[in-house]
Amino acid sequence: MADLNSLSLPALFRVLGAPEATRRLAIASRDEDLGKGGRPGDLTSLVATGSGQRARAEIRARQHGVVAGLACIPFLAPAFSKRIKFRAARGIADGSAFKPSQSLGTIEGPARDILTFERTLLNLVSRLSGVATLTRTYDRAMRAKGAVAANLFDTRKTTPGLRVLEKYAVRCGGGHCHRIGLYDAVLIKDNHIAGVPLNRLTEWVERAALKASKLRPAARFFEVEVDSLAQLEQVLFASLGKNPAADIVLLDNMSPATLKMAVRWRDALSPKIQLESSGGINLHTIAEVAGAGVDRISVGALTHSAPIVDLGLDFV
Repeated sequence: MADLNSLSLPALFRVLGAPEATRRLAIASRDEDLGKGGRPGDLTSLVATGSGQRARAEIRARQHGVVAGLACIPFLAPAFSKRIKFRAARGIADGSAFKPSQSLGTIEGPARDILTFERTLLNLVSRLSGVATLTRTYDRAMRAKGAVAANLFDTRKTTPGLRVLEKYAVRCGGGHCHRIGLYDAVLIKDNHIAGVPLNRLTEWVERAALKASKLRPAARFFEVEVDSLAQLEQVLFASLGKNPAADIVLLDNMSPATLKMAVRWRDALSPKIQLESSGGINLHTIAEVAGAGVDRISVGALTHSAPIVDLGLDFV
């Protein structure tokens, strides 16, 4: 699989399968608003606008933010109307910062079709822009106390059916994609190793890593979650030598002081392993966590707690 975090945003959009995901979402959204198969349709617009009336409308920001989801519009609109045309505003693309009253792009076509499409368009772009905006906020907070080595990652705590789009939005905000699903990487979590005695954990991880390399050699990474330094030590022992068993160790809900100790142990025993901090991290604590020297910080809030960005569609 391609390195998702080195791709350009347009390439990432394609590799994630975002066009197909958007088309599926468009059909579901159309049926919610207009009835199954788009019938009976938008009753309000049918009685309020003429069939030949054309219009032009601008997507306008009502607040500061970072835009995500403009790339979805050409794949979203056809479910509602093939006569709608979208053009991004000059200098605006997914990942661009914007300010209140700024135009993000223009929609042109039959007035009735634009009105029918309005809410679905705004719902999706507002949601994805909210994810991108919160990600940018977290990234800046992470770096508030100076340069850090850590990169910011998302999680699988996403909206069902919207995962690839929300992960794309994280990248638009300057964050990084963790695993996309259960199929593209191995992440051994606490429930997977429940019941494994501490003194058997090294051997268990080595066996699991060997099995993973045979089952899915193209998997993006092999990661193990630990919640204590004692568990970390056992995983590091499994990763001594030229070929570490684990690529990443996830340090779950550890204090900055404990994270610093974990970094020292990693540096001494298996410096090729990356350390990821996760659990309970917020805008007030992320800078201190990053300062502990970890390589990665994953935050579920980027997707599960992102408020929408207020956008409107203004006829001009």
